[in-house]
Amino acid sequence: MDASSQPVSLGRISISTSAIAQIVGQTAIECYGVVGMASRLRHLGRLLAHDRPERGVEVKRAPEGLSLTLHVVVERGLNLAEVASTVRSRVAYEVGRLTGLKVASVEVHISDVRRSG
Repeated sequence: MDASSQPVSLGRISISTSAIAQIVGQTAIECYGVVGMASRLRHLGRLLAHDRPERGVEVKRAPEGLSLTLHVVVERGLNLAEVASTVRSRVAYEVGRLTGLKVASVEVHISDVRRSG
């Protein structure tokens, strides 16, 4: 199991990359304009269920911090750059706040645009 860990006064805390991916995916789908997550596999545009948002997320650990990549589906008619920017900043903030880990980069890939609902 890949995990990021931090020493604390009474021991060590380990956070799996799967847990981090869940935080990233859930935060992304809560952002305005995001309809859902897309598969990071070759089946681009395939909308994933809201109960498995981490499937569109890749987490890599590096000495400078976490590198996060996510694939989202955005609501048609919205400014894609603004939605991506919002997702990027919210994800970096929430992962840092909830895990205490440094986020080095967040890449947002817009895999598809769809009408909501």
